[in-house]
Parts: sequence; C-alpha cells; structure tokens
Amino acid sequence: MELKGMTLVAATGNPHKLREIRQITELFGIRIISKEEAGAGDLDVEETGTTFEENSRIKAESIMKATGFSAIADDSGLEVRALDGAPGVWSARFSGEGATDESNNRKLLRLMEEVPDDQRQARFVSVITLCFHNGDVLTARGECPGRVLREPAGNGGFGYDPLFLPDGYDETFAQLSEEQKNTMSHRARALAVLGKQLSAYGNE
Repeated sequence: MELKGMTLVAATGNPHKLREIRQITELFGIRIISKEEAGAGDLDVEETGTTFEENSRIKAESIMKATGFSAIADDSGLEVRALDGAPGVWSARFSGEGATDESNNRKLLRLMEEVPDDQRQARFVSVITLCFHNGDVLTARGECPGRVLREPAGNGGFGYDPLFLPDGYDETFAQLSEEQKNTMSHRARALAVLGKQLSAYGNE
C-alpha cells in the first residue's frame, strides 16, 4: 500500500503522544492529525477491553468510524508485579472516578507501602494499533522494565513517571529529559516496532 500522503487520525489529544507518533510516521510521508482536528474532539471512547491490545484497537476503530480516516491509537499503562499486574489497563483511572495523576500515585504508594525494595518490579507497557480502511490492522507492543520508588522524584513527564525508575538508570521517567525518554520508553519501543511494520507494509 502507498503510505506517502496518507492522513491518519490519532485517537489522543495528548501533545506528547502526538509528537512521539509523528516522529515515526513522518518518515513514511504519513500525516497525523489529532481527533480534535478531525472534528471528533468530543468523542469519548469507552475502553471495555481487558488488555492493552483490546483497548488500543477499540479506540482506533472508533476514531476511524467517527472521522472517516484511517486511525492510530495507543493504550498504555503500568503493570506492577507485587499487585498482580495492577493498575494495568486501569492505570489512568486507578483511583476511581475523577482520578488524577496525583491521586493515582497516592493510591499506588499506599498499596505498596509494605512491599520490600527487592519486590517492587514493574513495567510500563504501550500497545499501538493502526487501523486502515481496507481492513488491515497493525499492532505494535513495547515494554520498559523498572521498579516503583517509595516517593516521587522529578517534575517532568506525566502519570506514574515520578515513581518509575527504569532498569539501568538512576533517574525516574520524570527526571530524564524528553530526548532520553524517547529513546527507551515503552512507547518509543512500540513505535520502533511499528516503524518496521510500516516499512514492510508499504512495500507490499
């Protein structure tokens, strides 16, 4: 399929995610617009899946149907081993209705208060789904392992970034520069996989 000149709608209004996605897709001549630019800013997609893969596809398909454009969506979150994988797909709404980054982080720290330092392993997961109008679907998964700290550190990033120390680093996601994070984050790794898939798909 010819990818150059194609327009995709991203199922996110998050400028950070949009920027990361564009860095990959622009290499193939693909134009990415936000759901607001496509006239679907008020669309609230209900994430009924139990996996990142399911929710990512639900969002991409919903945006595609609502806008008429092929669509790309990301679903991501934090999985903590000591909490049996929680918060997982519920990462953004972990602390209930009206959840904020601060309330989610407080709940996570409270639940892990008694967890020993050597049992605080966690991983960030990102799954990106690209749905084309011809029915083709590309799905890419990226993971970044690390551990949960006992108190937040850093003012950058968002979500659980201040509590997450990636393996091999001595700074949290909230302390690392955006350039550093974009080379090794879960979303960066998923986008790298997607880039390889797009390269192969464009040559079919």
